[in-house]
Amino acid sequence: MNTAMPPATPTEIVPTHRYARVLSIAGSDSGGGAGIQADLKTMSALGCFGMTAITAITAQNTVGVRAIHALPAEVLAAQIDAVVEDIGVDAVKIGMLHDPAVVRVVAAAIRRHGLKQVVLDPVMVATSGDRLIAAETVAVLVAELFPLVTLITPNLDEAELLLGRPIGGIDALEDAARALLALGAPAVLLKGGHLAGERVQDLLLSGPDAAPLRLESARIASRNVHGTGCTLSSAVACHLALGLGLDLAEAVQAARRYILGAIAAGAAVRTGAGHGPLNHGHAPVATHRLPIGA
Repeated sequence: MNTAMPPATPTEIVPTHRYARVLSIAGSDSGGGAGIQADLKTMSALGCFGMTAITAITAQNTVGVRAIHALPAEVLAAQIDAVVEDIGVDAVKIGMLHDPAVVRVVAAAIRRHGLKQVVLDPVMVATSGDRLIAAETVAVLVAELFPLVTLITPNLDEAELLLGRPIGGIDALEDAARALLALGAPAVLLKGGHLAGERVQDLLLSGPDAAPLRLESARIASRNVHGTGCTLSSAVACHLALGLGLDLAEAVQAARRYILGAIAAGAAVRTGAGHGPLNHGHAPVATHRLPIGA
């Protein structure tokens, strides 16, 4: 007779925590260096649970963009709804929005779900120089999205497209940032990395009455800078999502420290024949947990 005891039924663990959640609404980079691929790597490295709503699929590598295939606007809306309604979102990073219909879908989703802590990287030009946004989209982006986000993070090329004029140099950064605020953005991180010189200066303007915060660092000699804008904006969203009480300036500074480390760690690595990626995983941390209900 078999007298063996039946296996014990495992006691179900009652969850008490959740992950810090960040949603990337952006395009896919088949080369893995920018877009949602860079966003997910950044989110994982900084201890966040990353989710995506893909706006477009690109065929690209370190040399350039070969093709862009836009996803239907209704599919983008369905992706956002599916994520928000089930998992929830603590912060949002928005990247490549290629046409006016997509911009309007994203703006409607932000309003519909009351999404907060939204970082907009107005992706318009790839590192290779390829233009990634239709000209008619720029005005819609400004009118529809700028009033709904927490921060915009344009580089100089993007800021010039938004303002319709050149930005002369470091001394012109504050004036350009204030002009972007006048377009409706609540806060601007204007990135000065495209300016010549041994030092890089970015400028954060947190509001029309705020004093500018100039963030300066030594330029890191590297050709591997593909996806720096995507990575920085994702890192800011992560530091807002972690629930550590950082204000916007502190989140931007923490994100900037992360990206400088990622550039330095990837400088001596060759990936492809052109502009390679950063080393997103140079200093990973464990996925951050927050109490359920927080």
